[in-house]
This record gives sequence, C-alpha cells and structure tokens, in this order.
Amino acid sequence: MSLWQTIISNLPEVEGPTQKSLSFREKLKWTAIILVIFFVLGIMPLFGLGTNALQRFETLSIILGAEFGSIISLGIGPIVTASIVLQLLNGSGIWKFNLQTPEGKKSFQGTQKFLSLFFILFEASIYVFLGGLSPDGFGGVVTRAHPAFFPLELVLIFQLFLGGLLVLFMDEVVSKWGFGSGISLFIAANVSKSLFLRAFNWIVPQGTSYPPGAIPAFFQSLVNGDVTTALIMISAILSTILVFVIAVYAQSMKVEIPLSFGMIRGHGIRWPLSFMYTSNIPVILVAALIANFQLWGRLLQNAGYPLFGVFSSSTGQPISGFVYWLQGPNLMQSIIQQHTLFIGGAPYLQALVFMLFFVIGSVVFSIFWVQTSGMDAKSQAQQMISSGLQIPGFRKDERVLERLLTRYIWPLTIMGGIAIGFLAALADLTGALTSGTGLLLTVMIVYRLYEDIAKQHMMDMNPMLRKFMGG
Repeated sequence: MSLWQTIISNLPEVEGPTQKSLSFREKLKWTAIILVIFFVLGIMPLFGLGTNALQRFETLSIILGAEFGSIISLGIGPIVTASIVLQLLNGSGIWKFNLQTPEGKKSFQGTQKFLSLFFILFEASIYVFLGGLSPDGFGGVVTRAHPAFFPLELVLIFQLFLGGLLVLFMDEVVSKWGFGSGISLFIAANVSKSLFLRAFNWIVPQGTSYPPGAIPAFFQSLVNGDVTTALIMISAILSTILVFVIAVYAQSMKVEIPLSFGMIRGHGIRWPLSFMYTSNIPVILVAALIANFQLWGRLLQNAGYPLFGVFSSSTGQPISGFVYWLQGPNLMQSIIQQHTLFIGGAPYLQALVFMLFFVIGSVVFSIFWVQTSGMDAKSQAQQMISSGLQIPGFRKDERVLERLLTRYIWPLTIMGGIAIGFLAALADLTGALTSGTGLLLTVMIVYRLYEDIAKQHMMDMNPMLRKFMGG
C-alpha cells in the first residue's frame, strides 16, 4: 500500500451502524441531535474576536450553512470546495478514480475527506490573516505590529479549525445515522430560520420605519398609505410562493422505465428517473463557488489586492469587477421603485450574466456529478442487472440496458441542470424572501427527504405521523 493510501485509510471517521438498516426513530433521534448541536454552535462566538468583516455577507452565510463570527464560521464551505476541486480533477482526467470498484470509491471518499481537512485549515487561516475575522483590539486590515497579535491569530484559527472539524463529522453522523446528508440538513436549517425571520419578524430596528418581516411590513405600509413598500413586500412573498410551487412540481416530474424480473414471469416495476436527475447537488456547488468568489474577493480587498472586484464600504455589496457580475440584482424591487420596466441596461445585463453563470455552472456540475457518483447509465444498468431486472422483450444484457438508459440519463442531466440553474437565478432576481438559491435548495431537500422517509420508513413510524405523511 502506498503512503498516500495509508494516509487516507487512517483518517478519523464516524463509525457506521452495524445493522443493515436503521429504524425511523433511530434516524430521527440522531438527525434531531445534530440539528440542535448545529444551532447551539451557531450562537457560540469566537473567543478573542474583534472585527467581524464578514457579518454583512448574510446571504452567503445562509448558503454555506455558516454563522460568521461563531465557531462554525466556515460552515460547509470547505467540504463543498473539496468536492468541487475533486470533481473537476476527476472529470478532467487529471486525477482519475475508478468509481466502479469499492477500492476506488473508498479512495475517492478518503481523498475528499483529506481535501476537506486541508480546506478547513486553509480557509480558517485566510479568514484570519486577510482580516475577515480579526482578533480583539485589531480592527481593519491585519497587522502584526503588536507582539501579542500572532498568538491571538492562532487562537482564532484553532477555533475555526475545531468548528470545521465538528461540521465535517456532524455531516458524517447524519449521512450514516440520520436522514439524507449533513450538508443538506445544515442548508435547510439555515434557510428555514432566515425565511421565518424575514417573513414574520415584527421588531422595528432603530432608525427604520418598517419591521424586517415582509408580512408585518406589508400591513403596516398599507396602513401608512405607502403603496411602493407594500408592493415590494407582497412581490417578495409571491415570488417565494411561486418558486416553492415550481420547485415542488419540477421535483415530482419523472420518467418511468418499465422493467421486469427475469426469473418471475408477469411481474415488473417502473424504475423512476427524476427530471431533476442530479437533485440539488449542482446548484449547491454553483452557489458555494459564487460564495467563495465573493468571500475571497472581500478578503483580498481587505489585504489591498482587489483581484476579484471592489466592494462598497457602506453596504458591502460588490460594485465592480468579476464578483459584481456574480451578484443577482433584485429586478422586481427596482421596477416597483422606479414604476417602469426601463430601469437601464446595466441591471438587465448583470441579471443575464448572473443567470447564464448559474445555468452553465449547474449543467457542468450535473455532468461531473453523474460521472463521479455512480449515476451514469453504466452504473445504473449494473445495479438493475444485479437486482434481477431486465427490459421486457429483450434479453438480459447489461449493454442493452445501458443503451436504453443513455437515451434518458444524459438529456435529463442537461435539462435538469438548466432548469434548476434557471429557477435558482430567477428566485434571486425576483427578490424572494430569502436567498433564491437557498430557498430552492430547501424545497428540494425537504421534498427529497419526504420521499426517502416515505419510501423507507412508512411501516415503522408512529401511526399519526404515517397518516400525516400520506401513508
């Protein structure tokens, strides 16, 4: 065994269950425990933190499953970044893994975990050294003039590294002992909290006229006769509902392939292939990529190297450079405020570039994900053959089944990537209550979770809960 294989084989990991399948109650218990721990860690501030230059990036923190300034300031960023890098390396053939064998899959997973550990340490160091999270008493751009500064830096980096490790292992606990994956759970939890606050928060901040919550702000603006604000609030609410309905409808669209059991005559099943074939994974990766560009852009600007663009000192929003074009403008709000569709060419051009980046990125990551996660036609054909399934009227041949699946899988991969990228960008551009990407992800995560629970645990859950689930 090579040195590299020895290293990745001995990385710490969460031990999986010994039994073949866990009960609904057991999975629910571990999912709830991890969710509570995640929220508790999100309110634990970093010891010795002074300036938090990242706190204005609330939208990015929601997508990254992070709470900037807390011990989980890194969120799922390092894990998703490691996944992006490894998929690009594997998809381009630079670092090829044979994912058709158990050894190849284990090597891929071990390498991904090693990269995750590397990015946890790397991003923690970058956040501190480039001034995103500065030690107490040292605001603005990082300086080492004070003799006690460097130890304080190390204390912050250690806490961020510890928080990153906790998120990494909590993701493993959910994947092995709970429902779905930790990454999806943390995104859904963060977005749900943000959506609730932005919809119902009635506390009026000092110096403002309306509460942050859209529903109380809508009624208050109507009482005050402020039609513009009322229209902005109701459009945000309607946009959120529209994205929710479209996402649920698109998630339920499927192509069903009729298959029969070769050993049992007259019995068969329909193998479903979802229109959103790669689910929410591509848009998670695109959103994380944009989040990384914006965070790196801000950190580099703090260090005096605005390579990715310039951010406004007052609002924290990008105003020029590459990151500016990756920021989705709220077109609906601008149109309502100016009472016309002709709001200038710049916002529409920015919206077009933003949407194209999301759509193209989602398609690219959909293709990479199909190739690296065992969802390609060959892997699916092998799985069907091993289950004793075949196409009615055809001989039991893996190549025949693979050719049939190829007709569906690649079109679904591309069309699903286009649809999910377009929908995520559209939600951002129409001003949904929370991040459009986060909202779309949460709807798809919850819907997929519902499907998995209904498929696997309908018989062993509480009767009242089973009735609620439609069983």
